[in-house]
Amino acid sequence: MKYNIRGNNIDVTQALRDYVVKKLGRLEKYFDSTSATEAHVALSVYRDEHKVEVTVPFPGLLVRAEEATENMYAAIDNVVEKLERQIRKYKTKVNRKFRQDGTIRNLENGTAPEIAENHLENEEGESEFEVVRTKRFNLKPMDTEEAILQMDLLGHNFYVFSNADTNEVNVVYKRKDGKYGLIEPE
Repeated sequence: MKYNIRGNNIDVTQALRDYVVKKLGRLEKYFDSTSATEAHVALSVYRDEHKVEVTVPFPGLLVRAEEATENMYAAIDNVVEKLERQIRKYKTKVNRKFRQDGTIRNLENGTAPEIAENHLENEEGESEFEVVRTKRFNLKPMDTEEAILQMDLLGHNFYVFSNADTNEVNVVYKRKDGKYGLIEPE
């Protein structure tokens, strides 16, 4: 696995780089060949808060986690644990559906199965992805600023709208840092 490690408001020392490589190296055991895979790691420090964001795009699967603590090394440990939980959860779902060698390793071969909603069952036999409510509404054409105002007026964390400039469906959302994000189709 290749590592792209960058720092915001922090100098990435060789010791810190080695620690990140050592810890993220634990994820390689879940995949057959990771030589072409690149892990994107962002280390940042803001007001005594050490934040680590890791994104690892595997074929057919994107694994991403972030963690913020008072200690950079603890944040790295926590984010690796989150990533491992995500991978194990996905691997368990794939195995549960196929009851054979349908592991996450098949993603690289292009033989990874699609996970059907009705086959994912938890220990009680209920579907983990049960849709409990469906909403339908007309998408009013508006610009991004108006969509953000509508979202804030409704008190929601996201808002789906038709972008008046592009005539495509977009989503605005409120980020953890209090700013806003926009999701557009490619």
